[in-house]
Amino acid sequence: MRALLVAFLLVACGAPTPPVRLTEEWPTSVGDYEDVTEMWTRSARMRGEYQEALEVAATFKSPEWHAAYAERDSSARALVGEAREQRIAQGKAEAAGPYEFEVMVTTWDRRENDLDRGTKAIWKVRMLDEEGLEIEPLEVIKDKRPPVIVRTEFPAFGQFATAYIVRFPRTKPLLGPGVQKLRMRLSSARGGVDLIWATSND
Repeated sequence: MRALLVAFLLVACGAPTPPVRLTEEWPTSVGDYEDVTEMWTRSARMRGEYQEALEVAATFKSPEWHAAYAERDSSARALVGEAREQRIAQGKAEAAGPYEFEVMVTTWDRRENDLDRGTKAIWKVRMLDEEGLEIEPLEVIKDKRPPVIVRTEFPAFGQFATAYIVRFPRTKPLLGPGVQKLRMRLSSARGGVDLIWATSND
């Protein structure tokens, strides 16, 4: 078993990830939705001896992301005046709630793609604080919207992926002064991968 675990490699995907501002503050200016979503998305994959075991992409719905999403939604719905302000206020309220991620998972064995089964799930998803302590999610639910809708909002959603909405409690602040890094870990008996959002590339 030890030799089998050693055989699995953790491979980060794509170019070096951009630094982000890990703050609770609502942005004073709103970026382009596609650019903001890309900035807040991290991906990784894990390979076994003969095939890919896991591929994951996760978008953190930060205040910056919520602001861009609210603006995008307002424009798509042609909201103006008070209606637009209400949509922005809704985005602020959502950003102040549980920390939320869109997590998109592809497994070589589809039976292992079961993050929403709670303690019975093969792959466990956790946040790690800066001391390395695990934070369990409040809930993990499947995003049951049509794939074309999910992919429009989250381009990292792969053809064979399952999308989940993962929420974490605010009992331990993941954003705020002094926070330099966020780390999400997906792990099983096969091994694990880490997704990292950091304020610098160091």
